[in-house]
Amino acid sequence: MPKSLTTQTSDLDKIFDALSFLSSIRNFDDVLAVFGLSNLPTAQKYGIVFGCLTFTVTVLTVVTLLIMGGSFKRIAEQAKNGGSSIPGAIEERVSRPLLLERLLEARERLLKKYPEPEKTHDMTPLTNMLLNIAPDIAKAKEVTASIVATSSEEDKKKTNETLKQFIPEGYEENYIEAYRRCQDKPGGPTISGCPEARFEAYARAYAGCGSYTSTSYRRSYARLYEAVSCANHSSEKKYREHWFERPKDIVGRTIRLEPLEPERHLIDFFAMTCGDVFKEHKSFDPNEVWAFHPEGPFKSPEEMRKSFVFQRKMNEAGFAIIESLTDRMVGVVFLTNDDPQNLSISLELPIVKPSSEGTVEPIEGCFLLMDRLFSVGYRRIELSVDSMDNKGKQLSGRLGFTQEGLIPKHKIVKESNRDSLIYGMLNSDWDKGARSFLFKKLHGEKAMNSDAGNEKRESELEKRNKALAEMKSSESNHQPNK
Repeated sequence: MPKSLTTQTSDLDKIFDALSFLSSIRNFDDVLAVFGLSNLPTAQKYGIVFGCLTFTVTVLTVVTLLIMGGSFKRIAEQAKNGGSSIPGAIEERVSRPLLLERLLEARERLLKKYPEPEKTHDMTPLTNMLLNIAPDIAKAKEVTASIVATSSEEDKKKTNETLKQFIPEGYEENYIEAYRRCQDKPGGPTISGCPEARFEAYARAYAGCGSYTSTSYRRSYARLYEAVSCANHSSEKKYREHWFERPKDIVGRTIRLEPLEPERHLIDFFAMTCGDVFKEHKSFDPNEVWAFHPEGPFKSPEEMRKSFVFQRKMNEAGFAIIESLTDRMVGVVFLTNDDPQNLSISLELPIVKPSSEGTVEPIEGCFLLMDRLFSVGYRRIELSVDSMDNKGKQLSGRLGFTQEGLIPKHKIVKESNRDSLIYGMLNSDWDKGARSFLFKKLHGEKAMNSDAGNEKRESELEKRNKALAEMKSSESNHQPNK
């Protein structure tokens, strides 16, 4: 019986009316009749049945796998933590399985056959070789202070001879040559009130590289130092005073390299890598810094002092990376496995706080070392990276290194296995374009073109002067004796 239009019907009654057709369903044919498919052939009816069954089984299988595989649990964790719960390279490295006990015991037993390698926290021979050279100003001042106005000419002559003992071999000649060259063609406008500032800056940088570096390297290093130090009155004063205080530091555009010393660098380096709040930087997991290194994180500065960071082997060198603008420490960088027999050496990845990873400072620190190593005669620089260290692999590419291979089971780090990716840089590749590529990345295309132009002009001038000197020498040898 049809209902009156004036009769009010509840929402629940409407739902029951809509689903009233379900009460008439007794078999599969009734279902087909509801959807108007009762006249289909029998084969198509069976196809629909199997299709529905397949869909149901697929849905049940997917839901089961999601539950058993932990996907729902990870989704819940991500919703709770606001990020992905998939373990990263650092977590994987920290949780890497330890070696078998018998292998660790074998290592201890075999190591006892050899004496402990000599280590030191002082500067090693390799460190001293790479640093700039300079006159011993402190001792020279002591000798100069002993000169009085009444001293005889003979005494002054002896004093001058004594002063020459404090000047490294070849320094004076290189300084005079560089000073005159910069006088002929300075790298920029004269600083008002300091007419000789550029000449002095260029000369002390050029002579500081030593006589065993290539002349092309000395010219490039001196021009960059001149440009940075003589940008204005303030920078000229800062770099001049720094040279009097620490003349051996290797100076770049954004950073300088100081020999790593516990008394000078330990406290700051521990504070910036221990994971606690440090100055304007937030706290972090210290494994972000130390996960791929043989030791660390460290519980105290004294523990770090006794570690590989400050205890160097005789064929290694350690440098602190100091930001030029703020004079703050950014990180450290090491050279290891020095092999002068084969003119080969290893560069280790810089150790810096997480906020400095991938920035220009550690890259320039590596560039300064690589440039000097090739200038003194090395043929190959090797870089070994943990196969799980993604940031290390990215940095090796940014430095222009070429991947040479993978060494499985290369090292034992923190009692677990490490596979190493080996990267290399050859002196031939450095000269043919790798140096220019990195120089441009650090200092810009304009600076790169200026450096290349200066080198071309000054190398040609050097060849002409050398040819003239040989010609004059030849003529003087052939003149008859009077």
